[in-house]
Amino acid sequence: MLVRDVMTQQVVTVRPEATLRQIARLMRDEDIGSVPVEENERLIGMVTDRDIVVRGLANEPPFLQLDARAVMSGRTLYCFADQNVDEVLDNMGDLQVRRMPVVDRDKRLVGVVSIGDLSGGAPLDKAGESLSRISAPASF
Repeated sequence: MLVRDVMTQQVVTVRPEATLRQIARLMRDEDIGSVPVEENERLIGMVTDRDIVVRGLANEPPFLQLDARAVMSGRTLYCFADQNVDEVLDNMGDLQVRRMPVVDRDKRLVGVVSIGDLSGGAPLDKAGESLSRISAPASF
């Protein structure tokens, strides 16, 4: 099974200039914990609820003047829509992430996939193994 078969296609995104207040409200209203950041139709980063707290709130004021670019994850992790579910589960386990943006081969955002989405397309033991690795204390 391929990632495109299980991913969420309707993805809410923000531009790099979006304020943390705008992003936090979007996360609240959409009941989501991360938002892809797009610029010129390309994925340039992700802002998670944790990024807002650790890179936003925990820093000196003025928190409300910070934008997505100031707090987004510096390393953009993603997978391809035509990748095999098992391969992406392994990768998510290695990277210890619970969700990933999905891009096409031109690196345009086409969806988001979570560990839960992938679990439905993989053997139960494979999903459980990946979730265990994601949840383990980081060793890097």
